[in-house]
Amino acid sequence: MSAVSGARPSRLTVGWRAIRPHTLPLSLSPVLAGSLVGWVEGGMLRPDITLAAAVSAACMQIGANLQNDAADTLNGTDGPARPGPARVTQLGWVSAEAMQRAAWLAFALAVLAGVYLVTVGGWPLVLLGLLAVVAAWAYSGGPRPISRGPFGELVVLVFFGLVAVGGVAWLYTGALPASALLVGLVIGLPAAAVLTINNLRDHASDHRAGRRTLAILLGPAAAARSIRMLLLAVAPALLALALLGRPWVGALLGLAALAVAVPLGHRVATATSAADYNRSLKQTTALQLMLTLLMIVGVASVQLLATH
Repeated sequence: MSAVSGARPSRLTVGWRAIRPHTLPLSLSPVLAGSLVGWVEGGMLRPDITLAAAVSAACMQIGANLQNDAADTLNGTDGPARPGPARVTQLGWVSAEAMQRAAWLAFALAVLAGVYLVTVGGWPLVLLGLLAVVAAWAYSGGPRPISRGPFGELVVLVFFGLVAVGGVAWLYTGALPASALLVGLVIGLPAAAVLTINNLRDHASDHRAGRRTLAILLGPAAAARSIRMLLLAVAPALLALALLGRPWVGALLGLAALAVAVPLGHRVATATSAADYNRSLKQTTALQLMLTLLMIVGVASVQLLATH
């Protein structure tokens, strides 16, 4: 059981726990990766774009986290027997209504940061931004929340990979190069694996709550195998990226992350407790960030060497 007893902590502690800071690298990685694509394809760094995109992406994820906290308590998914970390709404530290208001504030801040991006990238960014906000809201909100069905992994792959990387690359270059799609795939695959591990941990409680996640439809054994497939699929995506030529051959440095991905997949398959899954969640998030940084180092090294 994950319920936490005791007095309500300070507002700062409650807020920190509610936003789930350990998940935020999932938003930062695609922004960094998209900036890498933009630098290579556009020939210059734009820290203003990277910063505004990072703020917008982080606020959207925080909003989704806050709404998920409230919604899963209201719909009965999160109860005292929840296998994952107890949520602040579930513990009674914040009302569901207050949590939902905080979520909308986070979404508003994401839009505000996006206004600057629209001045850079033009009106196509309005549509892209609105789609991203709607997807973040619809993950737990609306009549048919994405989180309760089998398409969560696909949505994560699209928005935390292809859309996020492609959107930042568009802001840098005004185009959508093939490298953006391949890098988006590399970044999005481990992000999708994070959701599968989360749903695998919550398999029993989600099933009782009437959810039909991919982990429930596949069953625990097949869901664990799918995590291995998602992580190992990074390798052919990196190889395809390297085929684009210099400097993308440097992205092959990301293959070093497979030294972490292979045993990680095994640990998920042999997990026996919520604590095992929670460790794997954090490790998979770290794996995605590691992949991003290794690609940046590899590609930047090749690019800088070519100019000397």
